[in-house]
Amino acid sequence: MKNILIILSVFVLLFSCNSKKYQTSEYFSSIEQDTLLTNIITYIYLPAPGANNTTKFETRFRSFYVKALPFFKIQNYYQTEDGWNYVFLIRPVSSSPVFRRGVLAKFKLKEGSLMPESFEEIINTPHLREELVKERGGFLFRELIKDGNVDKYLPMKQYIEWPDDHLQYNKVTHEWVTVKPY
Repeated sequence: MKNILIILSVFVLLFSCNSKKYQTSEYFSSIEQDTLLTNIITYIYLPAPGANNTTKFETRFRSFYVKALPFFKIQNYYQTEDGWNYVFLIRPVSSSPVFRRGVLAKFKLKEGSLMPESFEEIINTPHLREELVKERGGFLFRELIKDGNVDKYLPMKQYIEWPDDHLQYNKVTHEWVTVKPY
């Protein structure tokens, strides 16, 4: 019985250490986390009223993205030694208050700031209940960190909705674009 408790304790300790390294709080203060998430929202969310993909980063539109902050959550985060930052976040879907979508993205941070640059959305999950988004997105995030990509999972439509044969991420305009009509 004592051996089982020791083994279980070691397992819990290892699991908690491993999951802790993917928490944003390991890298940033609470205020910095909000700033970073607001900056990421500016990339992945719809443009503010009166803005377009070029002007949405202007300070006059920032309040729109700050107001959206409570509806987004950074679930996992990881920084590599070469300056790449990987994030798994959960976002709302416009058509449902019940479902959410997971987003995996990567970027570098501008020197001395929390503003992403070289930003790229890697995948979007389908619309799912939040528990499933956490489970499936968490799995994909760990695979992304381990392998550097999630290409082998692209055919798994219950995990990854985009990219696919029809939608690809445009790194210049920072939006998903149709490359082949449905």
